[in-house]
Amino acid sequence: MSSPSLRVCITLGTRPEAIKLAPVIRCFQESSEVETQVILTGQHREMVQQVMDLFQLSAQRDLDIMRPKQTLTDITCGSLQGLESVFQELRPDLVMVQGDTTTAFAAALAAFYQKIPLGHVEAGLRTDELFDPYPEEANRRLISQLTTLHFAPTTRAVANLHKSGVIGAIHHTGNTVIDALLSVAAQKPPCEVPGLDWSQRRVLLATVHRRENWGDRLESIAEGFLGILDQVPDTALLLPLHRNPTVREPLQRMLAQHERVFLTEPLDYTALVGAIARCTLLLTDSGGLQEEAPALGKPVLVLRETTERPEAIEAGTAKLIGTQGDRIVSEAVTLLENPQAYQTMANAVNPFGDGQASQRILQIVSEYLQGISMS
Repeated sequence: MSSPSLRVCITLGTRPEAIKLAPVIRCFQESSEVETQVILTGQHREMVQQVMDLFQLSAQRDLDIMRPKQTLTDITCGSLQGLESVFQELRPDLVMVQGDTTTAFAAALAAFYQKIPLGHVEAGLRTDELFDPYPEEANRRLISQLTTLHFAPTTRAVANLHKSGVIGAIHHTGNTVIDALLSVAAQKPPCEVPGLDWSQRRVLLATVHRRENWGDRLESIAEGFLGILDQVPDTALLLPLHRNPTVREPLQRMLAQHERVFLTEPLDYTALVGAIARCTLLLTDSGGLQEEAPALGKPVLVLRETTERPEAIEAGTAKLIGTQGDRIVSEAVTLLENPQAYQTMANAVNPFGDGQASQRILQIVSEYLQGISMS
């Protein structure tokens, strides 16, 4: 059998991209119809490699752009220059990006400069607040204007794309993060944290990292965490710390001395899935966890003023509570002390997909590439 003549480059740089693209990459690499090249920018290093190892994936190229204290400009310029050379050499028939990272934006722009069609996984998310989240809201809007194939996770995302007046073809696929999550959760992975006995405590899993929550908001969030622990003595807080010192140092200063706070390094994806499965509820400013936790029946309190995933709020799987400490305490305590309120959120139907999004994306891309090869 001759090798496929159609080439797809899948570009990623951060751990969330790696998680959400892993099932896509596996589907594409198992297909005999396309040659798939995985390109890493290196925006994140160790955290991406953990995911690649977990899903037994390898990259064909690595731009290795990561530098200490790199700025958004550094990431954009390094990615754009590196990808220009790669795309000129490989001449892919389609470039694929995921989400709203700076890597995704730079790859979209690099593909546009080379006049290469673009596929955008998780297209159509919006908050309608340009600087919240920053820079993600701008990134995803800019990517949408350059995209040929939009892979929208929900019907609302489809409507957002139509409203944005995009040029490319819009497809409702579901979210690939559910594909990744369910494949790992089926293995019932453990999450072992020194000193934490999951059977003796109701564990609150928390993650905080967004730029708009740095500074005073971060301290207010930490005060909220302490307030919950004070009011509900059988709880413990598991907080994997982001590697950025701007995030981790205030959290360490405010939380490290509490006997029921467990600060860890970032969990690898299997341990994270294990933690989601075992925790009582999540408090997070993450976008992806708003989608993942409901798939395992866990309520999510969103530590943000806006969300590009309003479907979770409307479905009742998540609640947008902001960053004020008093509000964080009251909302968490309500769920912890009111079984009916807890079950209402835990049993709500997850609106983000059924675990088959990657297969749908492969089918759409295959049909598209066959069409352009015959034209």
